[in-house]
Amino acid sequence: MIELPVISDTPKPRKPNWLRVKLPIGKEYTDVRKIVDENKLHTICESGNCPNMGECWGAGTATFMILGNVCTRSCTFCAVATGRPPEYDEAEPQRVAEAIQKMRVKHAVITSVNRDELKDRGAEIWYQTVVKVKELSPKTTIETLIPDVKNNWDALYRMIEGGQEVVSHNIETVESLYRRVRPQAKYQRSLEQIKVTKEAGKRTKSGIMLGLGESDDELLKTMDDLVEHGLHILTLGQYLQPTKMYVEVQEFVHPEKFEFLKEEGLKRGLKYVESGPLVRSSYHAERHVDVPI
Repeated sequence: MIELPVISDTPKPRKPNWLRVKLPIGKEYTDVRKIVDENKLHTICESGNCPNMGECWGAGTATFMILGNVCTRSCTFCAVATGRPPEYDEAEPQRVAEAIQKMRVKHAVITSVNRDELKDRGAEIWYQTVVKVKELSPKTTIETLIPDVKNNWDALYRMIEGGQEVVSHNIETVESLYRRVRPQAKYQRSLEQIKVTKEAGKRTKSGIMLGLGESDDELLKTMDDLVEHGLHILTLGQYLQPTKMYVEVQEFVHPEKFEFLKEEGLKRGLKYVESGPLVRSSYHAERHVDVPI
């Protein structure tokens, strides 16, 4: 006798009103898209299906993604394509810098896909990008959101010595969910990367997604772990499933919970907490430049 799979009758959570966002429109949004397209650049805004793209691009800002748009990792929450990346473009740092100059960006956020196949994890492109941006736009402040370097601290040091004001590395979720959400990453390794960044004298930042099935106690423990490893700035936002191919949302967290977690984070020693359903790691990033370290 063939056993049929058990189908759960538990209804999936419905997206609440506080997660509704406006479609991207307006001249400023169109101008940013034109500059990005003309310079053949990638943005995490597009590749990551960010819900704030309309707001940020409408304000003339964007988060640039360097080293291509194909990642060597297969995280189950992320909409960025996974596979074997093509050769990186050595001219990319100059193009990013020119685009930021044209956009007159006051604060730029730069991130990248994981390039595990590269011995230096793409460190030289990281360094050159920051340096070129500073050369063309010396008044522009920079945050670099760096992936897991797998304890390659020489690569990390090169990535963070270009002159950026903030260095971010997202812990993403609580330790118990790593195998399901970040199968090629390690919780302790990400904590160690934050610690090494802090010891290098940098302003440190990380982010956590909520609604993946984590408990409140796990969230608070993660905050404690981050503080213990030298974190200054934390962002907390709602996980949104990009497509049916990705891990499902377990809960849509109420805004009051985000406010509670913000207060708890500050009590635990974090210097700044950006917390809300639509918050992403680069959301309002310009506010994080002057956080004391």
